[in-house]
Amino acid sequence: MACFFQSLKEINSLNRFLFLISMFAFASAKAQKVDSIYVHLYTDSLKKGTYNYINIDGKIANGRFMPLDTTDILFSSSDGKFYGNSLYIDPDFSKEKVNIKAVLKSNPSMYKQFDIYIKKNPDPTKLKTLDEILNEPKKNRKKI
Repeated sequence: MACFFQSLKEINSLNRFLFLISMFAFASAKAQKVDSIYVHLYTDSLKKGTYNYINIDGKIANGRFMPLDTTDILFSSSDGKFYGNSLYIDPDFSKEKVNIKAVLKSNPSMYKQFDIYIKKNPDPTKLKTLDEILNEPKKNRKKI
């Protein structure tokens, strides 16, 4: 009987050891070091009265890119207010552009600072329906 309990104790120690090894491997895989950060915007201008997503990607040691959010990046801007990665611009905003700074929290010397212009043309009040688009006469295109 003593042999049985001794073997259980060894198995329990082995399980603890394997658990610690797997937790360490998971933590090191999750916390890969960011080598550089890049701004990949979905648009060329910010819209007033809406949330504008600011996409920051980190390049890690293996050459892959991963999206970064407010757990990794500290966002600031000359105007507007950040909610996570989204910058809200007031509908009454009158300036031409907004300056944005994204700083990597783990390495504050790594940051991107850039300007994004405000969209000037209003959105159409009514979008065309599928039928309207399909029934439009085709424009003549010059063949080259």
